[in-house]
Amino acid sequence: MPPESDGLVAVRRALLSVSDPAGLAELGRVLARHSVDLVATSGTRVRLKDAGVDARAAEDLTGIGAWFGGRIKTLHPGVLGGILAPRTEAGLAELREHHLEPIDLVAVNFYPFLRHRFERPESTDLEEFIDIGGVTLARAAAKNHAFLAILTDPGQYPAVARELDEHQGRLSGATRRRLAVEAFERTAEYDRAIATGVGGATLPGEFPDRVEFLREPIELRYGENPHQRAAAYRLSEPSHAPMLGTPFESLKGAALSFTNLLDLDTALSVVSEFAEPTAAVVKHATPCGAACGTTAADALKAAIATDPVARYGCVVAVNRPIEVDAVPALHGIFVDLLAAPEFAPDALVALERRPKLKLVRVAPPPVDRPRWEARGALGRLLLQETDRRPLLPTDLRLVTKNAAPPPELRSLEFAWKVVRHAKSNAVVLAKGEESVGLGAGQPTRVKAVQLAVEVAGGRARGSVLASDAFFPFADGVEVAGAAGVRAILQPGGSVRDAEVIAAADKWGIAMYFTGWRVFRH
Repeated sequence: MPPESDGLVAVRRALLSVSDPAGLAELGRVLARHSVDLVATSGTRVRLKDAGVDARAAEDLTGIGAWFGGRIKTLHPGVLGGILAPRTEAGLAELREHHLEPIDLVAVNFYPFLRHRFERPESTDLEEFIDIGGVTLARAAAKNHAFLAILTDPGQYPAVARELDEHQGRLSGATRRRLAVEAFERTAEYDRAIATGVGGATLPGEFPDRVEFLREPIELRYGENPHQRAAAYRLSEPSHAPMLGTPFESLKGAALSFTNLLDLDTALSVVSEFAEPTAAVVKHATPCGAACGTTAADALKAAIATDPVARYGCVVAVNRPIEVDAVPALHGIFVDLLAAPEFAPDALVALERRPKLKLVRVAPPPVDRPRWEARGALGRLLLQETDRRPLLPTDLRLVTKNAAPPPELRSLEFAWKVVRHAKSNAVVLAKGEESVGLGAGQPTRVKAVQLAVEVAGGRARGSVLASDAFFPFADGVEVAGAAGVRAILQPGGSVRDAEVIAAADKWGIAMYFTGWRVFRH
């Protein structure tokens, strides 16, 4: 239907076709609550069903299944007609003439081509991992944003869900336009990754020959110290797609400082590594606690418990909406800033009682999207691609007599994902998917292990350890073994690897080499 006088459009039918399941269940429940007719492609439909949300099959609109090995599923007038038809009198009449159903919201994300490049750098079949249908749906819906909304990132779901609740199942023109712009940006980034990938360029593409500051600088409270002025800018590459900064909204508290943004960026980078509910605690731009849980409240409680001393004045990020049941985890703890994709109304009321707490609404950046990191040195801007290389099972090479059982291997993977965001030299001790001790920013690796063991205390016994770079000597392994560490994951490559492995065997530790490091200066 045409937009109402206030620009609102009712969402009556939605098409969902996603490769990233993050936030899908929550989005499906919100749409179902507003009596939206849900239509989904096969994999998405299964995930919705597992979450207790009913959806019709996309074949109801197309009359076809998946052709040519899945290359054609939604490239059909039954779908594209419902998306592209103008909601004018003539357009609606033509929909009826062709027996097509209008679609008011599309949620789609693309097959992770960039991740496939990382996982299989020598692949000769990159073209098979190029998403066609998803990109077509996104461009079509963005083109017709006057009448429908397009979601291309799980990070957009919470704000859209909030607006649907506020406007009784309707979305504003401003929101639809913003989502359309973000969809075009996303398709541009995706096409850029494909062009460089198929062309054989180094991941994730060529460095820009020129970097410009964009509009909307944010004046910060102060720099690293109160006597230093600071501001934040968004960067762009003028030759192609914009390098847009992660959008965020300050909900409560004083203006953000330079260090707030640095700590928040690290915390968001940690939680973006995980699909399950995850919380990260950060001080001085390095993690001092991280945990996954069945709920955001569980993850938050475990992450904060890692280091009762270091967490004072910390920044905390969670990759799920904060409900009121998560608030007690913060009781008696000085948290400077808490960030989440969304805050439930009753949680906001409870958090308002904390006068010094800053609240920021922000979604973690998608892990499969190229990002850049910038720092200054000698009056120059240093630019590097963000470390997004995934740890694959084939990366783990057992070098000791003992092997780790599957639960410890999963814990090693968790610890590796956390240690890559800590300042070097860094090690992380973990049990399950919870950190129990972290040592970071140390001049020697043995001191990092000693610090992590000290923080963990008795929890070190039975834990696993991930190290961001190799052990140059056996001393760090000796400390870990004496503390009861069961398994170690490290890059390997030291001239004393044989001594390090012998020390691990002495203590009965299972040790794996990755062959690559995640050093963070």
